[in-house]
Amino acid sequence: MDPKAKKYLHVGRAGDLEGSARRIYRFLEMLPGILTLATFGILILLSVYRPIIAAYCTIVFSVYWLFKTMYLSIHLRHDFKRMRHNMSLDWNSRVSNLRHDHFYHMVMLPFYDEPYELLAESVRSIANSAWNTKKIIVVLCAEERSPEGTSVGERLKKEFEHVFFQICVTVHPDGLPGEIAGKGSNLAYAAEEVRIKILDAHRIPYEDVILSAFDSDTVVYPQYFACLTWYVATCENPLRTSFQPVPLYNNNIWDAPMLSRVIAYSSSFWQMIQQERPEKLATFSSHAILFKPLYEAGYWQKNVVSEDSRIFWNLFMYFDGDYSVTPMAYPVSMDANVGPTFFTTVRNIYKQHRRWTYGAENIAYILFNFMQNPRISLRKKLSFSFYQIEGFWSLTTHPMILFFVGWLPLWIGGQTFNASVLSYNLPHVARLFLLLAMSGLIVSASLCMSLVPERPKNVPRYRSILMLLQWLLVPMTMVFFSSIPGIESQVRLLTGKYLGFWVTPKSRKV
Repeated sequence: MDPKAKKYLHVGRAGDLEGSARRIYRFLEMLPGILTLATFGILILLSVYRPIIAAYCTIVFSVYWLFKTMYLSIHLRHDFKRMRHNMSLDWNSRVSNLRHDHFYHMVMLPFYDEPYELLAESVRSIANSAWNTKKIIVVLCAEERSPEGTSVGERLKKEFEHVFFQICVTVHPDGLPGEIAGKGSNLAYAAEEVRIKILDAHRIPYEDVILSAFDSDTVVYPQYFACLTWYVATCENPLRTSFQPVPLYNNNIWDAPMLSRVIAYSSSFWQMIQQERPEKLATFSSHAILFKPLYEAGYWQKNVVSEDSRIFWNLFMYFDGDYSVTPMAYPVSMDANVGPTFFTTVRNIYKQHRRWTYGAENIAYILFNFMQNPRISLRKKLSFSFYQIEGFWSLTTHPMILFFVGWLPLWIGGQTFNASVLSYNLPHVARLFLLLAMSGLIVSASLCMSLVPERPKNVPRYRSILMLLQWLLVPMTMVFFSSIPGIESQVRLLTGKYLGFWVTPKSRKV
């Protein structure tokens, strides 16, 4: 890494810097919100003073959205086929032809106040996987601020200690300086504890440890470890690569309300699309990495909300742009967001997506570190900057334009515009392109039914029909659970009202 840029590797906010560096970083934090609000402001002004231009903008945008939807649908189908193919393979047989006996798998499960039953299912899936469990290290990462966390961890350790090479419980102290309470600080603390007490104690080389950082509700499919080992063993440079499985939110899908289901599968489908575009792929949620580069870069950042994607950018900056993500097209299973009541579920989904869209905080980090590091190629700087800025801009603006702002010329364009032919044709043209674009829901519905676990006997048959009808909710979910939380996240960055880490409440019917 460039020595001058090293001191900026773990910058979390503008307040971590001083002088001109602080002012530059603060502007970059404000940039996503400025672009989003400027887009809405320009369209509103055009709707009032130049409604004809605004109407043409709406039509052009509708055409653009149609072609973008077709493009993304093609990627979704490709990755779906690749994932189903990968799930049908005997990965243990494939790995047997490669040198792999030196690898250890380490699984880290950070948790706060999740119940024993939920964590037990995650650990049990690891114990039942088609892999030599005596080459697996399980780390249960508890929080000191959770009164029941340590006892839950110790109960699981006692139950499964005969299964794995090692299973241990780490307790992340509360209130350490320079940290915010969250998953990243917990993982970083636990990784250093395990390095000293297990890896160094047993003289296990760091480059031989494949670390999977999971959410507490992550359940692995039987051949996950064999598949991951194959990807690592065949990777051209595994020390410069993270490995990303597909997150499927279907552990509790039959217990989830319709709203929760459609959002869960929409999130999975977006990650499947990203797997077909590795040049845009960063780590998300559950991911894997060799321990050595993780240790060299200083583990997960302790002072950010979006630690799962930030770790990729930490590694990308540390290795001067010589770092990438390898898509595995193989799933891990997690929980759909379900609360005890419907309104609690709605609130939790909104807060979860606000935390995810708060990943816009990475834009300032990326652009600022690009300025400091001359060893990263200009091509990479430009392409990654564009992908990140455009991605978070479109996340907040596109749904609002499609379903609200784009129709403003009809409402506030005045009598002259409303008497024009364009005013008469605008809703028909825009609606046509929108309906054609939303026809991609048929693709989503068909893929959804292929991914749904077998219906439990106590679940009525009509719920299968609702699995198809739920996709009619997509326009509403795009606005209320994508655009609006994204706007709030970007406005928080714009105004300096930073977001803390919010732990998604998890429960499981037993």
